[in-house]
This record gives sequence, structure tokens and C-alpha cells, in this order.
Amino acid sequence: MRNLVDLSLPVEPIAPHHLIGTLGDIFLQERHERLLSLPIVNEGRPVGVISRHNMQKIFMSRYGREIQGKKPVETIMNPAPLLVSVDQSMEEASHFVTRNIAFPITEDFILIKDGQYHGIGSVIDLLRGMEERMAEQNVSLSNALSLLKASQSQIIQSEKMASLGQMVAGVAHEINTPLGYVKNNLEMASEAFKLLRDIGVAHNALLSALQTGEASDEEVHQRLSELEARNAGFQAVYPEDEMDALFKDTLYGLEQISEIVVNLKNFSRLDQAAVDNVNINQCIDSALLIARNVIKHKAEVERNYGSLPTVRCAPSQINQVILNLLTNAAHAIDRPDGRIVIRTQADERYVHIVLTDNGKGIPPEVIKKIFDPFFTTKPVGQGTGLGLSIAFKIVQDHKGLIRVKSKPGLGSAFCVSLPRST
Repeated sequence: MRNLVDLSLPVEPIAPHHLIGTLGDIFLQERHERLLSLPIVNEGRPVGVISRHNMQKIFMSRYGREIQGKKPVETIMNPAPLLVSVDQSMEEASHFVTRNIAFPITEDFILIKDGQYHGIGSVIDLLRGMEERMAEQNVSLSNALSLLKASQSQIIQSEKMASLGQMVAGVAHEINTPLGYVKNNLEMASEAFKLLRDIGVAHNALLSALQTGEASDEEVHQRLSELEARNAGFQAVYPEDEMDALFKDTLYGLEQISEIVVNLKNFSRLDQAAVDNVNINQCIDSALLIARNVIKHKAEVERNYGSLPTVRCAPSQINQVILNLLTNAAHAIDRPDGRIVIRTQADERYVHIVLTDNGKGIPPEVIKKIFDPFFTTKPVGQGTGLGLSIAFKIVQDHKGLIRVKSKPGLGSAFCVSLPRST
């Protein structure tokens, strides 16, 4: 990476008493053809510059050379040249030169070290040097951005996996309850089937005795008594109304499991396009089912759904936003009368989801930071600080808005507004 010393041109300076008439030959020398000006130095310190532009005006004017040629250069020099210390950075020098140089550019700048003349610096070389520096910085920034995006993807994936783990645990718990009594009912049905099978054996034995005609009345009576006893025993253990209830409960449990699975599929939208026209109310229902295990011990949920048009969005992402808001609301509630109210409505431009809780609220000094990545008020190990940040990014990518109002001790309200068409 080049610096100012690399841009220094070792030009022999001109003394202040040097005659103007001889400067033309100096400017015409091959080694000076790149220079816009020559430095005027007195006892090692730069006192001015004489530009090629001014020399051309003198030499091209009528009798200019004859009139001015015998005068010392200090009479026509610029006594306020641009002085740049070689100890400055390329950026500082560029900023100083571009801020102070006159346009059109007719002079170079003078490089000094400890106030002493050190050489001439070309404005063009400085600009080229800055261009190279910017190109190098752009490459570095591009590499840093690539690394940042990779890190961001890994962090977001980690957050999704953490959310997925919590979600799966909740869904497993919700499935386990109906699965438990379905299993118990099937075990009872299996025991009942064994008794029914014994009744069937006794029934076949009686029927066989009657069909052959070889059995005595006493044997027929014995088999009939055995069949009646087995049937009475079955009715005593498994009354008909209880068996009806057993099968109804089993079917109800299976329907619950099926509902959870269907809603889980709807929540993830794994079998649908990444972007689709969806009903936001259905998204909320799916998210509520997934979050039910987190919410049910903390709050009652009230749904006030409006009539909504479909919204074109990435449904799995919007479901994630709603799930994050629901779980955050549940975690914020620490009172026995916890309540979460979900309201939806639409206007000419947006579909709005307003989620209100009566939790502990968010202090004013914290509410400004809640959408910042990695910011969390949860204890160490209980939150990554990415849930609301990811939700904000998802809503932003959908050209929507997410806003929050909160009062400590009273609760919070989040409003997600999604455009009706994107």
C-alpha cells in the first residue's frame, strides 16, 4: 500500500531571487514535464510556488518576457502553496488538498518534513493513490461483508434451530397428552377383545352342540350357562355406554393428533411454494397451536379476527414472526390473570396484526434496542437476542412495518403491518 513518501517527486527547488526569464527553460526540461508548478524554497523552507500556467501567460503576452524576465520569481509566485506533511496519511492529505486546492488545478502541492522542503507531490498521483487505496479497501470490505453474511446465516440458522427445538418440545408435549389416553384406550379395547373372544368361543361351542343334536340337554344347558356367565362378566366390566365413550375418546384423541400434525405442516409450509397467497388468520391459528404449550400455563388467549384479504408473502417466515411475538408475550407475563389479545384488521394498504399482552412491559431505555441483534433482557443461556431482530428483518423484507408500544407494569402491544400486495 503506497503512502505519501512514495508520491514525492525529488524536484530541485527554485530560490526566491531566481530570475523569471530562465524559468521557461526549466519547465521545458524532460524531467519536469509532468509538473504543474515548481517549488520556491528559501533556506530549506518552502515559501511559494510558480505555476506553469502563470509562466505561459507571461511568455505568451506581448513583451511579457522582456518586461518580467529580469524580475525575481518571488514577485509573481504564489506565497501560499499547499503544504502537506509526509507524516500525514494518504486520506488526510487527500482531504486537505481537495478542500483547499483551486480550480482549475494549476499547481502541485509541496511535501514537507518538520517544516523543511521534502519534494513535490502531484495532485494526479495523489488521486490515483487514493483510487488504489479505495480499491484495496473495497476488496477488504467485500471480503468482510462475505464473512459477515456467512456468520449472519450461521447465527440465524442457530436461532432457527433453537426455536425449532423449543417448538418440537412443545409439539411433542401437545401430542403426548392425546397419545397417552389413546394408548390407554387401546389397551382397554385389547382387554375387552380378549373377553369378547372368550364369549365367541363359548358361543361357538353352544352352537355346535345344538347343530349336531348329539349333546344332552344337560350339556346344552351347561354351555348356555357358560355363555351367559361370560357375557354377564363382560357387561359388568365394559358396559355398552362406556365402550361407546371409549371409542369416542380414542377417535377424539386421534383427531387432536391429526390437527396438531396438520397445523405443524401448515406452520412450516414445507409442501408449498416459498411465496404464496395466505390468510393471516390461519397463520395465527397455526402459530397458536405450536405455541400452546408455552402459552397455556401463562395466559388466556383472546382472538378478535377481522375479515382479511389474502396476503402474498412467505408464509413460513410470517409464521415465525407470529410465533416469536407469541412466545415473547408469554415469557413477559408473570401474573395469574395473564392475557394475550390478538386482533387483525385490514385497511386500503395493509393487513394489521396487533398482539397485546398484560405482562411486565418494556422500560423506555430498553424499547429502543429490542430489535437490535443480540440484545436480550433474558438471563444468560435463555435467549440469543435474535428473535425480534429476525422478525424485524422478515417484516422489512416483506415491505411491511413492525411497531411496539409498552408501559412498564401494564404490558406491551406489537403491531405487524403487511402490505396487501407486494
